[in-house]
Amino acid sequence: MNALVATNRNFKLAARLLGLDSKLEKSLLIPFREIKVECTIPKDDGTLASFVGFRVQHDNARGPMKGGIRYHPEVDPDEVNALAQLMTWKTAVANIPYGGAKGGIGCNPGDLSISELERLTRVFTQKIHDLIGVHTDVPAPDMGTGPQTMAWILDEYSKFHGYSPAVVTGKPTDLGGSLGRDAATGRGVLFGTEALLNEYGKTISGQRFVIQGFGNVGSWAAQLINENGGKIVAVSDITGAIKNSKGLDIPRLLKHAKENKGVKGFNGGDSIDPNSILVEDCDILVPAALGGVINRENANDIKAKFIIEAANHPTDPEADEILSKKGVVILPDIYANSGGVTVSYFEWVQNIQGFMWDEEKVNSELKTYMTKGFKDVKEMCRTHNCDLRMGAFTLGVNRVARATVLRGWEA
Repeated sequence: MNALVATNRNFKLAARLLGLDSKLEKSLLIPFREIKVECTIPKDDGTLASFVGFRVQHDNARGPMKGGIRYHPEVDPDEVNALAQLMTWKTAVANIPYGGAKGGIGCNPGDLSISELERLTRVFTQKIHDLIGVHTDVPAPDMGTGPQTMAWILDEYSKFHGYSPAVVTGKPTDLGGSLGRDAATGRGVLFGTEALLNEYGKTISGQRFVIQGFGNVGSWAAQLINENGGKIVAVSDITGAIKNSKGLDIPRLLKHAKENKGVKGFNGGDSIDPNSILVEDCDILVPAALGGVINRENANDIKAKFIIEAANHPTDPEADEILSKKGVVILPDIYANSGGVTVSYFEWVQNIQGFMWDEEKVNSELKTYMTKGFKDVKEMCRTHNCDLRMGAFTLGVNRVARATVLRGWEA
């Protein structure tokens, strides 16, 4: 099931539980604005190349729109729409004053030189500079982009509007980026997992984890879970998968993955088929890669008791139903991976105030937000007698609906 269909389905179920009227429901679903631009750049060899860029601005009832920019060959308007909508509910669940947006350019960053990527980013920024802004829409990095991309956007935007560090988050710290931002999504996964396990009288220590995806989020989650006594028995990334039932040596694995650009060839565990990673024996499964990986084909074979959704939309609705019948508890993405956008909010606050925080303050504030967020989700679960996913969706949708009505925007 594609991400947009699944997201709309979850939204509609939440709207029904909340008893929203059909006009309000419709206005919450329609994006505020969809932008599609052509970006033509000279390549290093002198030829011209054209790319299509997108920005979907979904909702701004609760504050400026917020969301990543991805560079990927399959940047697709439907997927960008779904992710923009998910950002609206995610920022509301985290209770930070933002709405949702998402963007991207259909390109393969691996095929472009650094100077070509810079030219492409600057042309894209020129096309959308009057539609983004500190109090309008604040981009961030996503797949295929990073702090350097944000630095180019900041510089290009500032040519039109004066120096504006708060226009993007996820910047290098030398340009006003926040300490702790790099680890934020992985750290949020840790805090969310702790809050969930606490409900069951358990702690991270002694639990067996499997992590699918060893990029920024998966590797930070692995490091932090390991530091807190969790045993990581298997991990995978695009290069391969490895397992060790006694627990992988995470510091060694992190060093190996950095030096070899992936986990393949690590000698501290046995190589396994990456397709089997989701059904390995463990207590807690952390999908931290792409969407739609847990589906009706593999849901019955999943052995984990808990699933922590560190990726966006990793579980299809059909799989949700199968896992629910098996008694598997899923911590949904719109709460579980909100650590990144929460620390992006802290970065924006620091930029606006012109006053930077130390890393301890960033991490402590993140823990406060994640802990409170879990309590709020659980409260909605009790009110509406629903699972954690619907608890999170009803929480997010309700907050946006209330802001929309208070502003007099309902149709």
